[in-house]
Amino acid sequence: MKILQITAIDMTMNNFLRPLNIASKKAGWEVHCACSEGPFTDDIKKDNFKFHHVNIDRKIKPISNIKSIIQIIRLIRRIKPDIVHVHTPVASVLGRVAAKIAGAPTIIYTAHGFYFHEGMNKKQYKLFFNIEKYIGRFCTDYILTQSQEDYQIAKDNKFLKTKYNKNYVCISNGIDLDQKYNIELKNPALHQKIRKELNIPENHLIVTFIGRLVKEKGIIDLLNAFHHLSDKNVTFIILGGLPQGERDVETYHKLEVYRSKENFKFMGHVSNADEYLFISDIFSLPSYREGMPRSIIEAMAMKNAILATNIRGSREEVLHGETGYLFQVNDSKKMAQYIDELNNNREMLENMKEAGLQRAQGLYDENDVVKKQLEIFDKEVNK
Repeated sequence: MKILQITAIDMTMNNFLRPLNIASKKAGWEVHCACSEGPFTDDIKKDNFKFHHVNIDRKIKPISNIKSIIQIIRLIRRIKPDIVHVHTPVASVLGRVAAKIAGAPTIIYTAHGFYFHEGMNKKQYKLFFNIEKYIGRFCTDYILTQSQEDYQIAKDNKFLKTKYNKNYVCISNGIDLDQKYNIELKNPALHQKIRKELNIPENHLIVTFIGRLVKEKGIIDLLNAFHHLSDKNVTFIILGGLPQGERDVETYHKLEVYRSKENFKFMGHVSNADEYLFISDIFSLPSYREGMPRSIIEAMAMKNAILATNIRGSREEVLHGETGYLFQVNDSKKMAQYIDELNNNREMLENMKEAGLQRAQGLYDENDVVKKQLEIFDKEVNK
């Protein structure tokens, strides 16, 4: 049994699909990974998955996109996978078109968040909505969504040609609650160790961000919130950088003004995000567009109160007033207001942390997410 996983970049393949790929391999699947080469390629190969370099741009570039489709068609015809499973906006479109042309038996698309969203103007929204709809109808057998909202949108608008609703599946999102994000396994001494390394004063509230350092993640809005705080005893820990092929490099350069300030700690890409979240009080994701953000789940599992924009995916994970607060996109003042509120009411902060922990542990186990997908894979092969 062969499955071909397709993403644009190797970071997505390694950081987000690794649990599924490992479970697939254990279940007897021969796992093929197709994406652009990058800093995580060696990690993919070390897991003994069959790696195939396919150059996939992360934006619409007709000539480059056609070349990618041709590469994928040749790859599919050579390895003859039973299932082609695609991810990420551009790669999912190119991969499905190629899989259809190459005659792949089953084409599965996981929508980690439809590219169209309420923040777009009507023309943009309609364009990307129709791309999803018609690629879905003509080149897709299953649509798996992480958020319930995406599931409802796909089903209500008949994104698949099939009349069977069972081909739309909300798989949710999950994390490793057994080991990496098991708060009971964390050493309490980490608090003092990391605080000392980063020179964070004892009385400082810690606010953490994880993500690409681009405008649509709201990183500038978050950093600007500092200027509106009543109390400046707050340290911001920023985890992340710019992945390969990122279009927005302008925002990254705008962050330079904050890098030398004492209240901001830029850590770049790290492999121990769980440890930083463990010492953190509040996690903020002021993003403009999301699917079903894993970072929020990770933060709740490490007992963080959550501040997030009221957008698809995030509002499904965060219970306003219970596990954190939701606010509108591009609202630094509201973010600052909520940080001040939690800074001055530590009892409320602790209650939100505990409620978030219980929510993460009760709803977001990656084992359940992987199991749903393996059941679909097996059903298709048996059919």
